Amino acid sequence: MVKTYKDLINKVKEFEIDKNVDLSSGEDLSIGIMNLISIEEHLFFTSQKTGDKRYLDLLNEVRLMRTDLMKNIVKDPKGEVWCISKHLLSSSMRMMEVGTKELKKGDKKKADELFAKSYKLYTLFWALNLSKIPNAKNQNTSKVQFTDDGGGKTTSESVFSRFGSIVQNAIDCCKE
Repeated sequence: MVKTYKDLINKVKEFEIDKNVDLSSGEDLSIGIMNLISIEEHLFFTSQKTGDKRYLDLLNEVRLMRTDLMKNIVKDPKGEVWCISKHLLSSSMRMMEVGTKELKKGDKKKADELFAKSYKLYTLFWALNLSKIPNAKNQNTSKVQFTDDGGGKTTSESVFSRFGSIVQNAIDCCKE
């Protein structure tokens, strides 16, 4: 159980050091899963727009593949962690796609906002699936206090900000 900020950092370092855990492959796989979710959505809408039920058969095949691949990342689906994970990836992908469209239209500010939200959802997915959800002293605000057991210092920052830094340290797709 992660009790302090220092415990959390040590857990992240374990992932960085453990040669048996290939997080860059996990990151690649998560992006692939995002795309499979998107394919499922397109197959559904195409079946409805065309009335061709064969697209539903294809949807089922893609869904089976996506479910099988998600088992490689979502190892401990307590409660509704499985569905939360799927929706976090799906939402992250959608925010990214809408941000790209805004970028194409020339609205960089709106694109940046959407990209930031996309990344926050993505880091929340990893925090959830790497069991990196830290204990917080105050759950009722957008900023929470994290305790560092080295002298009792606390830091105040958003949960998403903390997850982002944790995931950024743990996952680097450029490591080979």
